[in-house]
Amino acid sequence: MAILTRQDVCNKILKQKRPICPHCEQEMVIWECPQMTFSDGLGWGTPYLFVCFNNDCSLYLEGWKNIYEEYGNIASYRCICYPDSGTMECMPVFSREGGTGSIIDEEIKAKEEAEQAAVKEGLEDLQGHYEAGNADAILKILLHKDTLPPVGLKAAEMIGEVGDLDVIEPIRSHVFENDLVKTQVETSIALIHERNYTKECPFCAETIKARAVVCKNCGKDLPEEK
Repeated sequence: MAILTRQDVCNKILKQKRPICPHCEQEMVIWECPQMTFSDGLGWGTPYLFVCFNNDCSLYLEGWKNIYEEYGNIASYRCICYPDSGTMECMPVFSREGGTGSIIDEEIKAKEEAEQAAVKEGLEDLQGHYEAGNADAILKILLHKDTLPPVGLKAAEMIGEVGDLDVIEPIRSHVFENDLVKTQVETSIALIHERNYTKECPFCAETIKARAVVCKNCGKDLPEEK
């Protein structure tokens, strides 16, 4: 059984549909559990929870009165939901701001917006290089380790249209982590070969003429193409 990291759990939760609080019917937010034991001392059991932070929630509003009358303490409840099971429970809060510092939705939203802006900027740069026929600049973006997947995918497509044979070796020597980019790269390399009437020797990987039956580099007889 694979051990999930904190980031793995976060990525999994981000893909889940946000639960609705049964007390106020408002969408709950992602909350990062503090590094502390809770309840029976066994901890939260998960690094993230869904929590209702609606200040008009009936559970939250009635909680102040109920806890004060029952225990004489100034506190209330927030509705929580465990991501894996969907179980709804309550957690105590001791002020209106209690727990709000661990809401990570805004942090995630800001990160997503920054990434979207970076993708837009990257695509605009690519378009400029494409219109100028600047294959070297497109290749540089394609091979850069920090290039975002949508930009890398577009670069992989463009390099097939403007690139020449000299871009193939750098591409072949690069390890692409994204499967979509990897597939598009193969399509683009095939397009470059088609445009130049060339192919790669299956034995030595050198570029040769498409109609060759013997590799001029390694001397091997080439298999007949079906």
